[in-house]
Amino acid sequence: MAVLNIRVEDRIRDQLKGMADAEGVTLSEYARDLLMAAVVPVHQPPERHGDLPAPETMRISDRQVLSLLHRILARVLPADSNDVDGNTEDQLERARVIESGFTEEYWREVAGFRPELSKRDCGRVLDILDMFRSITFSIQRLEKQGTTVGEDAAYGLEFQGFDFNDGLESHMASYIEFLMEDGDRWTELRPQLDRTDGGNSHHRMLDIYMRMLAEYRRIMDGRGLGLHPDHYLLSMDELEKIAAARVHPSNRG
Repeated sequence: MAVLNIRVEDRIRDQLKGMADAEGVTLSEYARDLLMAAVVPVHQPPERHGDLPAPETMRISDRQVLSLLHRILARVLPADSNDVDGNTEDQLERARVIESGFTEEYWREVAGFRPELSKRDCGRVLDILDMFRSITFSIQRLEKQGTTVGEDAAYGLEFQGFDFNDGLESHMASYIEFLMEDGDRWTELRPQLDRTDGGNSHHRMLDIYMRMLAEYRRIMDGRGLGLHPDHYLLSMDELEKIAAARVHPSNRG
């Protein structure tokens, strides 16, 4: 264990000694506990995925740029403008807030902005979409071949979206909507989302998808590389394994 030697004024040492005595511990133990409290957090607040908190302060250069942008918008907006940019009066008011340094009103500058969806979480979304694409095409092929996928299994293998009431999952749902809005990508999954209240699962799904994805990766890893499109299609047995992964291991029979 490392040793720290700290020099303090006598009066500070006496005050700390009095506090330690009041707690019934030695001065060394009391000082160590204070240091631990400073560097070892007991609670880590969860990452928020709503609007970004307003900045408590801004650099003068940032204020100058924002003020200039608001004044430019005020000049170019139509007189009867009433969209998200507001009108001339709105933009001049926002410029005044920035120029006057009214920090309590800085929230106007970040309203509607969200924390970044990390590259890791974006990658998770893409992997989940690709997995369900493979599942969907696999079920379609099996049915064409005369193999019926049971109703319960088919439901368990549908993409049900994410929970709009969960910060992270709602952010992921927004990313999916962005990816699909051009109508060119993952269109085969759109009907599935429409069947689940527009992609709102109403309960958290990420952990379930990650278990399914882990099983899907194990299956695909066992195949090696392949160039033929059918290489990525799944058998009935493989689909059943992925569906079974929805259930948490502690709840499996």
